[in-house]
Amino acid sequence: MPTTLDRPPSTTSEVTVSPRARRTLSPSESAVKAEPAKQTRRSFFERYEQHLWLGGLSVLIIAIALSPMAMGYLGRQGPESKPGVPVAATGPSNVSTNVAIAASEFKFTPSTIQVPAGQKVTFTLDNRGVVEHDMTVQAVGFSVLAKPGQVATGEFTFDKPGVFDFICSIPGHKDAGMKGTLNVVDPSTAASAAQPAAHDMSSMTTAAAAPDVKPLPADLKSLPAPQVAPPINRAEPAYVKFDLETRKVVARMADGVAYEYWTFNGTVPGPMLRVREGDTVEINLGNALDSGVTHSIDLHAVTGPGGGATLTQVMPGENASFTFKALNPGVYVYHCATPMVSHHIASGMYGLIVVEPKDGLPKVDRELYLMEGDFYLQGQRGDEGLRAFDLNKMLDERPDYVLFNGSVGANAGANAFQASVGETIRIFFGVGGPNLTSSFHVIGEIFDRVYPEGALANPSLNVQTTHVPAGGATVVEFKTEVPGTYNIVDHSLGRLEKGAAAQIVVQGESNPEVFHPIKSGSAGAGGH
Repeated sequence: MPTTLDRPPSTTSEVTVSPRARRTLSPSESAVKAEPAKQTRRSFFERYEQHLWLGGLSVLIIAIALSPMAMGYLGRQGPESKPGVPVAATGPSNVSTNVAIAASEFKFTPSTIQVPAGQKVTFTLDNRGVVEHDMTVQAVGFSVLAKPGQVATGEFTFDKPGVFDFICSIPGHKDAGMKGTLNVVDPSTAASAAQPAAHDMSSMTTAAAAPDVKPLPADLKSLPAPQVAPPINRAEPAYVKFDLETRKVVARMADGVAYEYWTFNGTVPGPMLRVREGDTVEINLGNALDSGVTHSIDLHAVTGPGGGATLTQVMPGENASFTFKALNPGVYVYHCATPMVSHHIASGMYGLIVVEPKDGLPKVDRELYLMEGDFYLQGQRGDEGLRAFDLNKMLDERPDYVLFNGSVGANAGANAFQASVGETIRIFFGVGGPNLTSSFHVIGEIFDRVYPEGALANPSLNVQTTHVPAGGATVVEFKTEVPGTYNIVDHSLGRLEKGAAAQIVVQGESNPEVFHPIKSGSAGAGGH
């Protein structure tokens, strides 16, 4: 290997002489040194004096370099303990009567705290998130709430030692990770007990929590049907105002299964909003006082920050409003955009806004409004009762139910859409999600026109199945030719077993030129 030097090599040997060796030689010594015939035997020190000096200097330099680390290490050590001299116990540094906790989406910092028993403790909650959070110790009934960007304090005295859970009690926040451990210790024994207690707790195994399933409410009903907005019948732009309210509604999801929906105006999906290209639109969003959680609205038809969500993060009992210009015709999804956004959407917070082109849409006989969503419940799919949201299933994308308009049978059987032979039908269809896409299909019909992804221009013709992404929409049109019951499905047909089905019952005279039965099988109508 090449060696790099800091100066050119000398052509003569250079010997370094120690200062101790520099002395004036006497004439006799000079004469002796000048004689080349005989060499004297040198001692060990004389032979290696240069090496020893260099080695000592190196050791000194290393010691100086390492001294800051050594001092830092020694500075972290506890007081020196000498034999026979007792050392005063100072207690663990994290046992305090003033506790500061930072909250954000979705964690507490720190998540483990220690406080003394029998002394008043001040808790300071610094909410660094974008929605409200609280710090709640349910076992003792203590809670402190802080709005986003604010700091709140609360005081409490724990009368005896113990280990308590603290959580954010805002719906969904605990499951998302906002929980911690509060150790209440005896101040007189805190120093000796703190470490063993932590060790004992870490060795414990925690059983899986039981599913949150409550008895069915006695007066359980299905959600009402969402409002379908009529076509726009004007040729000039206008100022249009929508008043929306976010509400929680406990309703039937399936036979024997209830769920606490989070809604716009009490339905899933929320009401269809309809405007004309060029309109100025005002959105006034109120949050019901008993909703229990912050809500907002993001409209995909809005050109502006957050689709309006940055302005409409409203706590229970509050309201917010803004205006926007409807610049682009199309069919757009709107949804709640409050963290955890997917939790809010999975609880039913979505709808459609239709921006008609300036010249309007072609007239049809019937317009239908349908949206698909995936729902995640604690427990097994067949369990009866009022069932809570399951965060882990949602993160794993394992829905218990995939539904049209929020519940099993919302638009099937006695609730099926109705039509007559020869009518033209337009379906506004969207996917709220939060996770799944849809393969939208009407069994026994071919879509005469499809407006892919809700773009109201240049429709595709003669389409069997159309794909709709989560947070997307489409419009399909067809004419009914033959009487019968037509099933609307997501053609990812495993979802049919999870509830993704609706029906159109078409009544009228038969049309043998289009469809004519010759001989029927004896095994019934099958899955269609």
